[in-house]
Amino acid sequence: MSDFLHGHRPLVAILRGLEPAQAADVAQTLVAAGITLIEVPLNSPDPFTSIAAILAAVGDRALVGAGTVLDVGQVRTLAGLGARLVVAPNCNPAVIAAAVASGMIALPGVLTPTEMFAAIAAGAQGLKLFPAELVPPAGVKAVRAVLPPGLPLFLVGGINAASMAPYRAAGATGFGLGSSLFAPGKSLADISRDAAAIVAAWDALAG
Repeated sequence: MSDFLHGHRPLVAILRGLEPAQAADVAQTLVAAGITLIEVPLNSPDPFTSIAAILAAVGDRALVGAGTVLDVGQVRTLAGLGARLVVAPNCNPAVIAAAVASGMIALPGVLTPTEMFAAIAAGAQGLKLFPAELVPPAGVKAVRAVLPPGLPLFLVGGINAASMAPYRAAGATGFGLGSSLFAPGKSLADISRDAAAIVAAWDALAG
């Protein structure tokens, strides 16, 4: 398993729609539940302010960054904040290279073997298979067989506590969790409850 995951469950919280005023509290709730990989998609309201707030709150305990990173300028802004994760819905070699050059972890979005190996060639430290709804576990097993054995493969899109097991058995390293974990207006108590259920489901698979 890639070094960047050492000490972290391979579960990425995708906080799409997060408001800056709630950012620190949501992040602390997630970390308390055991989810320590956190991304704020850049199509959220004022995302860089939220990321800065999360870094201030839990940056010593979590790997924090952005999702929906589409250009090199956004990578530079994230690097200036001290963010560590650069997650994208697509495979853009320039974004991957900029993230790696800044010492950050690039998790580009891929769907086909061609995109996967292009991302690896550009220096990606892991892959985000997106949207996972389009790829059954048998497809994950097939691509896992040809990918570098230790390369993290995260499945993102429609993942919840109940859907992880067959993908894990097929070779997924971890998962990105969006609406099953967070939505704008969701209470901290509900986030805590759902995060705990996801962590418990993961720990049962990984145990």
